Amino acid sequence: MRYYPVSLDVQGRPCLVVGGGGVGARKAETLLSCGARVTVVSLEFAPELAPLAEKGALTLREGRYRAEDLDGVFLVIATTDDENLNHQVSRDAQARGILVNVADRPAACTFILPSLVRRGDLVLAISTSGKSPAMAKRMGKELSRQFGPEYGALLTLMGAVRARLLARKHAPEEHKPLFEELLDGGLLDMVRQGDEEAADALLARVLGDGFRVRDLAPDLGKKDTIRE
Repeated sequence: MRYYPVSLDVQGRPCLVVGGGGVGARKAETLLSCGARVTVVSLEFAPELAPLAEKGALTLREGRYRAEDLDGVFLVIATTDDENLNHQVSRDAQARGILVNVADRPAACTFILPSLVRRGDLVLAISTSGKSPAMAKRMGKELSRQFGPEYGALLTLMGAVRARLLARKHAPEEHKPLFEELLDGGLLDMVRQGDEEAADALLARVLGDGFRVRDLAPDLGKKDTIRE
Protein backbone atom coordinates (compact mmCIF):
# COMPACT_ATOMS: atom_id res chain seq x y z
CA MET A 1 0.00 0.00 0.00
CA ARG A 2 1.59 3.26 -1.10
CA TYR A 3 -0.57 5.77 0.75
CA TYR A 4 -1.06 6.01 4.51
CA PRO A 5 -4.78 6.57 5.22
CA VAL A 6 -5.36 9.45 7.61
CA SER A 7 -8.07 11.91 8.62
CA LEU A 8 -6.50 15.37 8.78
CA ASP A 9 -7.59 18.05 11.24
CA VAL A 10 -7.65 21.39 9.40
CA GLN A 11 -9.87 23.18 11.91
CA GLY A 12 -8.68 26.79 12.09
CA ARG A 13 -5.63 26.11 9.92
CA PRO A 14 -4.72 28.36 6.96
CA CYS A 15 -5.16 26.49 3.67
CA LEU A 16 -4.54 27.72 0.13
CA VAL A 17 -6.29 26.82 -3.10
CA VAL A 18 -4.53 27.91 -6.28
CA GLY A 19 -7.11 28.15 -9.05
CA GLY A 20 -10.61 29.54 -8.69
CA GLY A 21 -12.51 27.51 -11.28
CA GLY A 22 -15.12 24.85 -10.63
CA VAL A 23 -12.63 22.33 -9.24
CA GLY A 24 -10.99 24.93 -7.03
CA ALA A 25 -14.37 26.06 -5.74
CA ARG A 26 -15.28 22.48 -4.75
CA LYS A 27 -11.95 22.01 -2.97
CA ALA A 28 -12.38 25.32 -1.15
CA GLU A 29 -15.92 24.44 -0.07
CA THR A 30 -14.79 21.06 1.29
CA LEU A 31 -12.00 22.71 3.28
CA LEU A 32 -14.47 25.26 4.64
CA SER A 33 -16.85 22.49 5.70
CA CYS A 34 -13.99 21.08 7.79
CA GLY A 35 -13.33 24.41 9.50
CA ALA A 36 -10.23 25.52 7.57
CA ARG A 37 -9.30 29.16 6.98
CA VAL A 38 -9.27 29.24 3.20
CA THR A 39 -7.63 31.58 0.69
CA VAL A 40 -8.17 31.13 -3.04
CA VAL A 41 -5.67 32.69 -5.46
CA SER A 42 -6.71 33.03 -9.10
CA LEU A 43 -7.06 35.40 -12.01
CA GLU A 44 -10.75 34.48 -12.21
CA PHE A 45 -13.22 32.95 -9.77
CA ALA A 46 -16.20 30.63 -10.13
CA PRO A 47 -19.45 32.50 -9.31
CA GLU A 48 -20.16 30.36 -6.24
CA LEU A 49 -17.06 31.73 -4.50
CA ALA A 50 -18.16 35.36 -4.45
CA PRO A 51 -20.98 34.94 -1.88
CA LEU A 52 -18.63 33.03 0.42
CA ALA A 53 -16.08 35.83 0.24
CA GLU A 54 -18.73 38.50 0.81
CA LYS A 55 -19.80 36.93 4.09
CA GLY A 56 -16.19 36.44 5.16
CA ALA A 57 -16.13 32.66 4.93
CA LEU A 58 -12.99 32.72 2.79
CA THR A 59 -10.52 35.10 1.18
CA LEU A 60 -10.15 35.65 -2.55
CA ARG A 61 -6.90 37.10 -3.87
CA GLU A 62 -7.18 38.08 -7.50
CA GLY A 63 -3.86 37.75 -9.26
CA ARG A 64 -1.17 35.30 -10.25
CA TYR A 65 0.19 32.77 -7.82
CA ARG A 66 3.38 33.79 -6.01
CA ALA A 67 5.58 31.64 -3.79
CA GLU A 68 4.86 34.08 -0.96
CA ASP A 69 1.24 32.91 -1.03
CA LEU A 70 2.50 29.84 0.81
CA ASP A 71 3.73 31.81 3.82
CA GLY A 72 2.17 30.31 6.95
CA VAL A 73 0.04 27.84 4.98
CA PHE A 74 -0.71 24.39 6.39
CA LEU A 75 -1.66 22.79 3.08
CA VAL A 76 -2.19 23.81 -0.53
CA ILE A 77 -4.27 22.43 -3.37
CA ALA A 78 -3.46 23.37 -6.97
CA THR A 79 -6.36 23.14 -9.42
CA THR A 80 -5.41 25.34 -12.38
CA ASP A 81 -5.42 24.25 -16.03
CA ASP A 82 -1.77 25.31 -16.32
CA GLU A 83 0.37 22.19 -15.79
CA ASN A 84 3.56 24.20 -15.37
CA LEU A 85 1.98 26.37 -12.70
CA ASN A 86 0.56 23.37 -10.84
CA HIS A 87 3.97 21.73 -10.75
CA GLN A 88 5.56 24.99 -9.61
CA VAL A 89 3.11 25.12 -6.70
CA SER A 90 4.02 21.52 -5.89
CA ARG A 91 7.76 22.22 -5.94
CA ASP A 92 7.41 25.38 -3.85
CA ALA A 93 5.25 23.63 -1.27
CA GLN A 94 7.48 20.59 -0.94
CA ALA A 95 10.54 22.79 -0.56
CA ARG A 96 8.82 24.40 2.44
CA GLY A 97 7.54 21.12 3.90
CA ILE A 98 3.90 22.05 3.16
CA LEU A 99 1.33 19.38 2.30
CA VAL A 100 0.35 19.70 -1.36
CA ASN A 101 -2.24 18.19 -3.65
CA VAL A 102 -2.38 18.76 -7.40
CA ALA A 103 -5.74 17.79 -8.86
CA ASP A 104 -5.52 14.62 -10.98
CA ARG A 105 -1.72 14.49 -10.73
CA PRO A 106 -0.79 11.99 -7.96
CA ALA A 107 2.92 12.13 -8.82
CA ALA A 108 2.97 15.84 -7.91
CA CYS A 109 1.18 15.32 -4.58
CA THR A 110 2.29 14.62 -1.04
CA PHE A 111 -1.30 13.59 -0.32
CA ILE A 112 -4.24 12.57 -2.49
CA LEU A 113 -7.94 13.16 -1.85
CA PRO A 114 -10.38 10.26 -1.69
CA SER A 115 -13.92 10.26 -2.99
CA LEU A 116 -16.21 10.97 -0.02
CA VAL A 117 -19.66 9.93 1.11
CA ARG A 118 -20.86 12.07 4.04
CA ARG A 119 -23.67 11.27 6.43
CA GLY A 120 -23.36 13.84 9.18
CA ASP A 121 -20.21 12.99 11.12
CA LEU A 122 -19.94 9.68 9.31
CA VAL A 123 -17.44 9.99 6.47
CA LEU A 124 -16.76 7.11 4.08
CA ALA A 125 -13.59 7.58 2.03
CA ILE A 126 -12.86 5.65 -1.16
CA SER A 127 -9.39 5.70 -2.65
CA THR A 128 -7.97 3.84 -5.64
CA SER A 129 -4.47 5.17 -4.81
CA GLY A 130 -4.77 7.48 -7.79
CA LYS A 131 -5.30 4.63 -10.26
CA SER A 132 -8.91 5.35 -11.23
CA PRO A 133 -10.87 8.38 -9.96
CA ALA A 134 -13.80 7.19 -12.10
CA MET A 135 -13.94 3.92 -10.19
CA ALA A 136 -13.78 5.76 -6.86
CA LYS A 137 -16.67 7.96 -7.98
CA ARG A 138 -18.72 4.92 -9.04
CA MET A 139 -18.10 3.21 -5.70
CA GLY A 140 -19.08 6.43 -3.92
CA LYS A 141 -22.47 6.37 -5.65
CA GLU A 142 -22.98 2.75 -4.63
CA LEU A 143 -22.12 3.51 -1.01
CA SER A 144 -24.45 6.54 -1.07
CA ARG A 145 -27.32 4.21 -1.86
CA GLN A 146 -26.26 1.70 0.77
CA PHE A 147 -25.67 4.17 3.62
CA GLY A 148 -28.56 6.61 3.89
CA PRO A 149 -29.05 9.67 6.15
CA GLU A 150 -30.14 7.41 9.00
CA TYR A 151 -26.50 6.46 9.55
CA GLY A 152 -25.60 10.08 10.30
CA ALA A 153 -28.58 10.36 12.64
CA LEU A 154 -27.60 7.13 14.40
CA LEU A 155 -24.03 8.38 14.85
CA THR A 156 -25.31 11.60 16.43
CA LEU A 157 -27.35 9.57 18.89
CA MET A 158 -24.50 7.16 19.66
CA GLY A 159 -22.14 10.08 20.23
CA ALA A 160 -24.58 11.61 22.71
CA VAL A 161 -24.90 8.28 24.51
CA ARG A 162 -21.10 7.98 24.73
CA ALA A 163 -20.79 11.51 26.12
CA ARG A 164 -23.45 10.74 28.76
CA LEU A 165 -21.69 7.53 29.78
CA LEU A 166 -18.34 9.29 30.05
CA ALA A 167 -19.94 11.99 32.19
CA ARG A 168 -21.07 9.24 34.56
CA LYS A 169 -17.45 8.09 34.80
CA HIS A 170 -18.03 4.88 32.88
CA ALA A 171 -14.72 3.38 31.76
CA PRO A 172 -14.43 3.62 27.95
CA GLU A 173 -13.70 -0.11 27.66
CA GLU A 174 -17.15 -0.78 29.13
CA HIS A 175 -18.87 0.97 26.24
CA LYS A 176 -18.23 -1.49 23.44
CA PRO A 177 -20.62 -4.25 24.59
CA LEU A 178 -23.31 -1.68 25.33
CA PHE A 179 -23.07 -0.16 21.85
CA GLU A 180 -23.01 -3.59 20.26
CA GLU A 181 -26.17 -4.51 22.16
CA LEU A 182 -27.87 -1.32 20.94
CA LEU A 183 -26.92 -2.06 17.35
CA ASP A 184 -27.86 -5.74 17.63
CA GLY A 185 -31.16 -4.64 19.14
CA GLY A 186 -32.14 -2.81 15.95
CA LEU A 187 -31.43 0.81 16.85
CA LEU A 188 -30.52 1.63 13.27
CA ASP A 189 -33.90 0.46 11.97
CA MET A 190 -35.67 2.42 14.71
CA VAL A 191 -33.82 5.57 13.68
CA ARG A 192 -34.55 4.88 10.01
CA GLN A 193 -38.26 4.46 10.74
CA GLY A 194 -38.46 7.37 13.15
CA ASP A 195 -39.69 5.04 15.91
CA GLU A 196 -38.70 7.09 18.94
CA GLU A 197 -40.79 5.03 21.34
CA ALA A 198 -39.03 1.79 20.41
CA ALA A 199 -35.63 3.50 20.51
CA ASP A 200 -36.35 4.85 24.01
CA ALA A 201 -37.38 1.37 25.18
CA LEU A 202 -34.16 -0.15 23.81
CA LEU A 203 -32.01 2.57 25.36
CA ALA A 204 -33.68 2.05 28.74
CA ARG A 205 -33.26 -1.74 28.58
CA VAL A 206 -29.58 -1.57 27.69
CA LEU A 207 -28.46 1.58 29.51
CA GLY A 208 -31.01 2.14 32.27
CA ASP A 209 -32.96 5.26 33.13
CA GLY A 210 -31.99 8.70 31.86
CA PHE A 211 -31.43 7.81 28.22
CA ARG A 212 -34.14 9.13 25.88
CA VAL A 213 -33.82 10.20 22.28
CA ARG A 214 -35.28 13.67 22.75
CA ASP A 215 -32.96 14.36 25.72
CA LEU A 216 -29.81 12.95 24.11
CA ALA A 217 -30.29 14.43 20.64
CA PRO A 218 -33.29 16.80 20.53
CA ASP A 219 -33.32 17.18 16.76
CA LEU A 220 -33.66 13.43 16.37
CA GLY A 221 -36.75 13.53 18.52
CA LYS A 222 -38.56 15.08 15.56
CA LYS A 223 -39.68 12.29 13.30
CA ASP A 224 -39.14 14.32 10.14
CA THR A 225 -35.50 14.76 11.12
CA ILE A 226 -34.90 11.23 12.24
CA ARG A 227 -36.20 10.04 8.85
CA GLU A 228 -34.34 12.80 6.98
